[in-house]
Amino acid sequence: MKKLIRKISQAVQVVLLAPIKLPAKALDVLKYVAVGLGIIEQVMQDDTDKPKTERKEGSDEAAK
Repeated sequence: MKKLIRKISQAVQVVLLAPIKLPAKALDVLKYVAVGLGIIEQVMQDDTDKPKTERKEGSDEAAK
């Protein structure tokens, strides 16, 4: 899933950077798609980077 989203994001970026004329509405849609894909990539990346252990709120280490 991550690879698919990354590839689509790269394709959208290539289209946005290409020196071609597109209608204004198409460019707006592509910009929103690019932003949305960037957000999805970051959320998916943050989920995998979370540590597996969590401290409890009332633990002794929190009082130090």
